[in-house]
This record gives sequence, structure tokens and C-alpha cells, in this order.
Amino acid sequence: MAIIGRLAAGLALGAFFYCRQHDFLLLYGDAVAHINIARRIFDSQTPGLLQFGTVWLPLPHLLMLPFLLSKATWQTGIGGSVPSMIGYVFATLGVFRLVRGSLASNTGSQTAARLAAWGAALIFAANPNLLYLQSTAMTETVYLAFFLWAVVFSSEFVRAVRAQNPGADDPRASVLLRNAGLCLLGATLTRYDGWFLAGAVGVVVLFTVARHNTPGLRRSFIRFVLIAAAGPFLWVGYNAIVYRNPLEFANGPYSAKAIEERTAAPGQAWHPGSHDLPTAASYFLKSAEMNLVESPWHRVWLGIALLGTLLILLLEQRYGTLLLLWAPLPFYMLSIAYSGVPIFLPAWWPYTLYNSRYGLQLLPAFAVLTAVAIYFLSRIFPGTRYKVAVAVLLLAFTVGSYTSVWRRQPIVFREAWINSRTRLALEQQLARTLQRIPPNATYLMYLGDHVGALQQAGIPLRHTINEGNHRPWVRPADPQGLWERALAQPAQYADFVIAFEGDAVDREVNKQDLEPLFVIHVTGQPRATIYTSLGRVLKGPDR
Repeated sequence: MAIIGRLAAGLALGAFFYCRQHDFLLLYGDAVAHINIARRIFDSQTPGLLQFGTVWLPLPHLLMLPFLLSKATWQTGIGGSVPSMIGYVFATLGVFRLVRGSLASNTGSQTAARLAAWGAALIFAANPNLLYLQSTAMTETVYLAFFLWAVVFSSEFVRAVRAQNPGADDPRASVLLRNAGLCLLGATLTRYDGWFLAGAVGVVVLFTVARHNTPGLRRSFIRFVLIAAAGPFLWVGYNAIVYRNPLEFANGPYSAKAIEERTAAPGQAWHPGSHDLPTAASYFLKSAEMNLVESPWHRVWLGIALLGTLLILLLEQRYGTLLLLWAPLPFYMLSIAYSGVPIFLPAWWPYTLYNSRYGLQLLPAFAVLTAVAIYFLSRIFPGTRYKVAVAVLLLAFTVGSYTSVWRRQPIVFREAWINSRTRLALEQQLARTLQRIPPNATYLMYLGDHVGALQQAGIPLRHTINEGNHRPWVRPADPQGLWERALAQPAQYADFVIAFEGDAVDREVNKQDLEPLFVIHVTGQPRATIYTSLGRVLKGPDR
């Protein structure tokens, strides 16, 4: 485990320093948003936990917050990368322990189990798309760490219960189940994938407890349920208290479903797979395959993983907990079909790139089940020559697959690069313009789309009045909120107003006392206008 951990840490740092050197850390708009949500918790005119907003779950922002206290780590994005890299290392360790622990419980060769674990860990850790993503402030690698360790502990719990004497309680089983619950708690507060995962793991644990019914197991199961359910309960409660709608994250104005309803033409689906489960499944599987290889051989990975699944079902049902690694498939099928979550891929209509990174959620399944398939094949062909041949073929296929990814650029990086070019051009021009303004100036600005301009210019978020500076539980609007008051009388609250064509400030601000100072045009982006608030000089602040 120590060697795997050091190897993963080395890969993580190498990829991070490369991306930092080439300014790749902040290509994803979501990465910029995550960093600034975390920063806003303490760097705001109204700091506090209300700055979490809704839609995105809070744990990733809490984890990166300590690393964003420095202005330098905030501006560069380094502070947002630290939790992602740590998550990547723990996820790699989770893959190794899951495979080694599962296969080592067999009476077969312990050496073969260790080699299979090494193979799975290398398939996972060396993936180019994962290496790029773990260098950024995106949430995927943090979630994968919780996901994998939840499966590790639940698998070890099942094995411990099966091995204990009838009617007896193994204290270790209780500890393992508690640890699984804690990992699920982390997962459910990181991504909504974790909510589905918690249900799937809960079903497995329930069947295990029901078959080996003891008082100790029943108590452990109740504690497990309370821990695992705490994440969704807290988030629903937060939305109910703050937004007066417990499902604000799912059906509020910023939810994926609401975006789909605003974007789609009446009576038409705006993305492939909407209300179509088979198409949704095919797009998700295609994204997973393209994260592994970009060549005509992409179906081979899926075939090997399915072979490993089939061998478990036919030969070794005691490895059945490994099939929890397929949990992302039904979750994303349902999300694409019924929750307004799109995946766009260059090979299929509409021939563009969006959310290709979601396919990485199946990387643990491909890595682990491929290793399991190879392990079973090595038992079928017991000769050393066959084992070496199978191992060499797997290594060659992995190297060939990842070489094809590097050659065409990782699809996750390609998506970030293509989709960020005009946004970054606008934010860079705006940042250069803002640096010409006195540093203590205050701004009225909607931060939801282009907060990266302030980040690049090094302007503290507390120098802005933004959509987070109001009381969200006052519906439909908060007339006494700082945000609403500033929109109504900008000259009294801000030195400058920054409006992007069509955004909340552009639509709602009272422009009577405002005069355009700078106008920035970038092709493919809304026009940005910086207004000067002359009345501010006359009246002074009134907060």
C-alpha cells in the first residue's frame, strides 16, 4: 500500500505541476465556480455558510476552503487542486485494497491477487483524463475516493460477517460498517451520485444483516443507516430552512432540470437521451469508453469488464459487492433521461463536448473488473507462461489505450480547453480593465458566470455586492437585502457596476444614475459593460 500511495502521489504532483505551468488549472468554469464558492464563505460582504448556495453539495467547498485563505492560492487555483489530488491518491489506494482484499480471501495464489491489485491500481491511476481532472478544483476525484472506500469497507464487512461463527458478533464487522457509513456520508455531501450509491450499499448491507441476524449486527446496521442518511437529511434540511423549498437543489431556478426547461424548445428534448433510457445509457457508456481509449478498440474495455462481471456471477458470487462499482450506470441513465443532465460527445450528435468527465465514474469498474477477469483467466490457465502472456497483453493494451488518449489529448482536457477559450478571453480583458480602477473600489456584479475576472484581477470578493448578499428565505425577493437595494439604487452602494448582456444586473439594475465607462466585446460571449456610479461620489456609502 505504501508503494502504491507514493506512486500515486508522484503521478498526482507531476500532472499538477505540468498543468500549473501551462495554466490549465482553471479551464473548467465549474472549477472556477467551486473555488469562489469556497472563498465567498469568508471573503464576502455577508460571509457565512449561506454562501454555499444550492445545487452543488457543500463538502468539496469546505475541504478546499483552508487552502484558499491565501490570495495566491486563490488566484492561481492551487488551493482548489489540493483536495482533488488527495482524493486521487486515496482513490488509487482504494482500488488496490479492494482488489487485493477481495481476491486474497480466495484460497488461490496470493501473488496473483497482489498482481491483480497492482494491475487495477495502475489502470486507474495512469488514466490521462483522471490525471488532468485531479489537478483541478473539480469534485470527481474527491467523490471517487469516498465511493471506492465505501465499497472497500462494505466488502470487508460482508466478508467479516460471513466468516464469523453463527450467532456470534465480530467487533471488527461493526467497525467496518461504521467506516462504510462515514464514507457514504462523505460521498452524499460531495456529489448526488453518492445518494444513489448509499441506497445500493444499504441494500447489500441489509441483506447481509438479515441473513446473519444478531443483536450486534442489528445495532450496527441502525448506526450505519443514521450515518449514511445524515448527508441527504442535512442538505434537504438546509434547503428547506434557507430556501423554503427542501428540493431547491433539484427543481429550483439553478437546477439542471430548470436549465433544461428554459433551454429546450417547447415539446422537444434539448439533449440526447432525454426521456429515453437506452439512449441515455449508450451516451454514458460511450463517455466512459472515450475516457479510456479513443480508437476502434474502445469496446474491448467494456467487453473485459463485462467478462469480469459474468465470471463473478457464475463462479464467485462472494465477490458480488464488487458489482457496486456499476452503480454510476443506472444513476447517470436516470439523470440523463429525467433530470436534465446532458452528455455531448464529438462522435455522436450534436457532435460537441460537454460533461464527458462523467464517464470517469465507471473507471473503477473498468479497472477492478478487468483485473478480476485476468485473475480468473490465470486460474483457468495455470501455467506460468500463460500468466505472463496474459499480464503482458493487459499491460500492452493499457499502454496502447492511454497512448491513443494522449495522442488526441484527453477528452476531459479537450472539453475544458475548447469550451473555455471565449470565456477566458472575456475574463482576461475584463481583469485587465479592472486593474486600471483604484483597488479599493466596490462593484455591483452577478458572480454566477464570470467571477474568474475578479479572481484574475485579484479583487477580493468582499469588494463586490453580488447575488449571494441577500436572504434567500425571503421569497420571491428580499427588498431589504443588500443585493436588491444595490440593484434599485446602485449609486448609493457601489462605485462601479459590471453588467453582462442578459444577466441579472443587466436586466434589473436601475441605470438612471449610471454612465457606461468601458464596453468589452468578445466573440461568442455576452457584451460586458462597466458603468461608473457618479452618484456614489456625491452621496457616499449607505449600508
